[in-house]
Amino acid sequence: MGLGDKIGNSAEEAMGKAKEGFGEATDNEKLQADGHKDQTKANLKQAGEHVKDAFTDKK
Repeated sequence: MGLGDKIGNSAEEAMGKAKEGFGEATDNEKLQADGHKDQTKANLKQAGEHVKDAFTDKK
């Protein structure tokens, strides 16, 4: 996984956590759901990069 990908995915996950937390603090269910969705998307990207790295390292 490239450093840029790691930073981007981590930033996206952090923004999702912040968005979800702000949604909880303001009792905004849509914002909570959006934050959770952003975190899930970032985690899936990270998992995909790990799989790609695993196959690339085997060669």
